[in-house]
Amino acid sequence: MLLLLCLLMISACQHTEKKLPYLGTPIVTEHFRNGNTVYDSTYPVVPAFSLTDQDSMTVTPQTFNGKIYVADFIFLSCPTICPTMNDNMLQVYHHFKNEDRVNFLSHTIDPKYDTIPRLKAYANSLHITDNKWRFVTGNQDTVFQLAEKGYYASAAKDSAAPGNYIHSGGFFLIDRQRHIRGIYNGTDKEAMQHLIRDIQTLLKEDSQKL
Repeated sequence: MLLLLCLLMISACQHTEKKLPYLGTPIVTEHFRNGNTVYDSTYPVVPAFSLTDQDSMTVTPQTFNGKIYVADFIFLSCPTICPTMNDNMLQVYHHFKNEDRVNFLSHTIDPKYDTIPRLKAYANSLHITDNKWRFVTGNQDTVFQLAEKGYYASAAKDSAAPGNYIHSGGFFLIDRQRHIRGIYNGTDKEAMQHLIRDIQTLLKEDSQKL
């Protein structure tokens, strides 16, 4: 009987569903309910934006309604981490290629060089022919601010850096409500397996809410 109880406990632990955290500093508000003080936490969301993708289509948060997406910040002439990041993103893209609820969003931080035709050519070189993975461009200062304020990422000009830019190498997992639910090292293969598992967890979480 003791052995059976132990096995049941182990089984229960193994089937405990992991819940992804909400990242960012929450705004805490105080309420009174039924004579009790209750504190609610509101976590930050990715702010509104309007950018243009490789197909000259406008991309806004509404583009991802009902979907989760993975975002990053790159530039096509990047001589350091971007090729590895793009290879790793491609791996995750292929894993979820047939999952309509998962999208991908790469922001260029070098809009002067990374024109829409160049973004399109690069997408074609990766055999990206659908709209699941969008490469977007826009006003450079707007993208820099979106990186810093929206994703807690760095993106800036730096004449001393290879390629004249510095930027975060992170992948950002965004849920249907535009909360950041995970940040992953975009240059690390093992981190991609972690990201894939967390996307699957988030998909299950969303299914339970429907």
